Amino acid sequence: MSHVITINADVSHGTINRNIYGHFSEHLGRCIYEGIWVGEDSKIPNTEGIRNDVLEALKKLKIPVLRWPGGCFADEYHWKDGIGPRENRKRMINTHWGGVVENNHFGTHEFMRLCELLECEPYISGNVGSGTVQEMSEWVEYMTFDGVSPMAEWRKENGREKPWKLKYFGVGNENWGCGGNMRPEYYADLYRQYQTYVRNYGENKVYKIACGPNVDDYRWMETVMREAHPFMNAISLHYYTIPGEFWTGKGPATGFTEQEWFTTMKKALHMDELITRHSAIMDQYDPNKRIGLIVDEWGTWYDVEPGTNPGFLYQQNTIRDALVAGLTLNIFHEHNDRVVMANIAQIVNVLQSVILTEGEKMLLTPTYHVFNMYKVHQDAERLDAHISGSEYEMDGEKIPQVSVSASKDAEGKIHVSLCNVSHDSQADVSVALRGLGGPISKIKAEQLAADSLDAHNTFEEPDALTPSTFSAYEVEEGVLHAKLAPMSVTVFEITAG
Repeated sequence: MSHVITINADVSHGTINRNIYGHFSEHLGRCIYEGIWVGEDSKIPNTEGIRNDVLEALKKLKIPVLRWPGGCFADEYHWKDGIGPRENRKRMINTHWGGVVENNHFGTHEFMRLCELLECEPYISGNVGSGTVQEMSEWVEYMTFDGVSPMAEWRKENGREKPWKLKYFGVGNENWGCGGNMRPEYYADLYRQYQTYVRNYGENKVYKIACGPNVDDYRWMETVMREAHPFMNAISLHYYTIPGEFWTGKGPATGFTEQEWFTTMKKALHMDELITRHSAIMDQYDPNKRIGLIVDEWGTWYDVEPGTNPGFLYQQNTIRDALVAGLTLNIFHEHNDRVVMANIAQIVNVLQSVILTEGEKMLLTPTYHVFNMYKVHQDAERLDAHISGSEYEMDGEKIPQVSVSASKDAEGKIHVSLCNVSHDSQADVSVALRGLGGPISKIKAEQLAADSLDAHNTFEEPDALTPSTFSAYEVEEGVLHAKLAPMSVTVFEITAG
């Protein structure tokens, strides 16, 4: 199947915000405890209780931002339970996720230290659902105030002399659901109230994020934007790619059918319509695009792995997930005028993770490899790109077979990311590069591809599915011709001159 792509290297559509490559960590299952935090006494090599192998893998991804502590957990989290000597911290039951004991050993200091080690920006979700205005206000003061106050003194007593820099703060999470089952009118008023007391101390300027809609709840977006847009810097959107039905069976993470593969790709592409329609509502109240759209929960959601705690949301990660990641990131690029951040759910051992752990063992998932291949787009200039070609068809339904995005980095290198979503057909693509300012002098390419629908890595074979150098291409008269394998993600690096 043939596809014609035109990339205008001299036409820029603005910067691809590096925060689109953000991640999300929640006190859920084995994400925080075991996935990230093992404690200083653990036999697993760690830095101040944070496991080293996960740290190194995440640093390689150049993670720009990390969201915490939830998720649904955020609106029942009381931050004062997670500071001070660990042996004195309150224990609680994690009612949302598995009914397990939360010992609060991983709290504000540990999270901010994790972000320092990762050299990423912290993004904290505050408690509106079961918390108070005072509690939220004091948390921001505790973290960011460099003066004389009870909270600043408490922080110093707990070992942190200087305040942290905190830019991103979410005023509530999923307040339409687990965060309080609120009406948008009620939340909009609460948001206006709570955000008033999320103060800027000294040079620290907080970027305030309102709780936006679930999937296609356009009324929520309309209401909250209408009532509260002057008081926000951004608003969130949550959308998960689920091949089945949420409550009756989402479908397995492995051993799925070709039809489930197709449905997953189709539902991943729905992100484009959601962003387009929500952006149109935002445009009515914010035509200058001052307010960012933050997709701070996205990814695949399947039935949990057999034999695991259903409240832990642990699922395997396959080449199918790699394609969903590539498609979604390409969509975010195309909406870079409005989408300023996105956080895949979740970073370790939960839903569409980039890393899985089992005791002292760790593996990198196919999704990790896509994020690693795509990191070249961070803070690059999005280039004008157009595609026409064959469609991928199943049972009378059609979707585009190939997705493309292109950018130019600070050194002038052009990166082109391509996804072939067909499970059984090669894609022959011809890429015409215009406006290069000179002939192509060098090309490098990498591809992640698989021979089976559910190819994945295991702790026995952690490198069963990894990227490899891609060479099935040639350049003729300035046109790049490539043969993309079925079920593949490919990234080209092109240098001209």
